[in-house]
Amino acid sequence: MSLVVFESMKQIHCAQCRQGPLRHLVREAGVPRCLDCADLGHLVYLPRGDAALTRRAHRASSLSAVVVRFHRSRRRYERQGLLVEESALARAERACLADADARARRRERDRLRRAAEDIRFTAAFAAEILRLFPGCPAERARAIAAHASLRGSGRVGRSAAGRALDEPAVSAAVRAAVRHLDTEYDALLMSGLPRFAARARLAPRIDAILDGWRAGADAAQRKAS
Repeated sequence: MSLVVFESMKQIHCAQCRQGPLRHLVREAGVPRCLDCADLGHLVYLPRGDAALTRRAHRASSLSAVVVRFHRSRRRYERQGLLVEESALARAERACLADADARARRRERDRLRRAAEDIRFTAAFAAEILRLFPGCPAERARAIAAHASLRGSGRVGRSAAGRALDEPAVSAAVRAAVRHLDTEYDALLMSGLPRFAARARLAPRIDAILDGWRAGADAAQRKAS
């Protein structure tokens, strides 16, 4: 079980020594204490960002703590880095320098592999859009797929359902694109209209566009005959 240290953006002082305001603090029975009073003052802060350095420093340090900060919009604590022993960090840095070239080559191979996977997935997502909405212009389908499936975006295409090309997830991506690009939805939000009210107002128009795209192939066939 890891020790947890909180990164605070507020003006908090140590309940024991009154030091503050504290950037990093420990809560013991709900009471804030500085790192010195919590016997963690000898540790050094290692921000997140270098996975190899973090992993090696954590492994080499006999005492460590995870640093977290509360993200207001996501309403959860998110990891910011580690507190580790200075000697452990120094050993980890030396180890990372020793194999930096090998790790760089591996990162490049991984980058190319992920890029190829993303191209294949975006193409499959676009193909599924066209299967469900055959009247959707092909270029538009590719643009929707590229937006929805962007790696690291947190959008519907990167969800488990999106990666499985589930029909509700694909349809949700198309509906979102129509909402933002084919209606005044964004302007309504900027005017102060609540999100659900704006969606309800525009739902009939969005449904009409999507119904037209769903019937696109049948309509084209009837026109040709």
